[in-house]
Amino acid sequence: MLDILQEKGFAIRFESHAASILNGDFPEALDDIQAALAGVEVPITEIIASGGGETKGTQRMRRALSARGWNKINFEITKTINGVPRESRSHEIDHVKKFANGFVALEIEWNNKDPFFDMDLTTLRLLFEFNVLSAGIIITRADELEQISWAADLLSHLCWRVPRCN
Repeated sequence: MLDILQEKGFAIRFESHAASILNGDFPEALDDIQAALAGVEVPITEIIASGGGETKGTQRMRRALSARGWNKINFEITKTINGVPRESRSHEIDHVKKFANGFVALEIEWNNKDPFFDMDLTTLRLLFEFNVLSAGIIITRADELEQISWAADLLSHLCWRVPRCN
């Protein structure tokens, strides 16, 4: 599964049953992601660069995914108590695609800090719990997700990540 990406140096990690879910119900999503990312090069200079907005490598990944139909979608999550809206927030997910068995979301978190990971993980978890998303994917350049103590729980059953290691 995703052998071409692994040969190119991507480290791939599936949490809990994500490999079974994606391989069994969303093989087209895996094929799409592999086809999009296999042609993207991220030089070491871009990996170690910091600050200054979105990296060129991230931009190339976004364009490759968008070309395959992975589009931005803004989700609004509203809490209602006894018919009264109490809280509402929206979150834009960078890449979402509908497949026969449901929606798969993908976020690229290349240089983001913990608060952005927290927000994205929480949004993916909520949309998964509300049966809006069937799977969530995070692409990152390193092991930043490991620094978030509760990340493993949120990632189980819905997410895998593709850190670029070299």
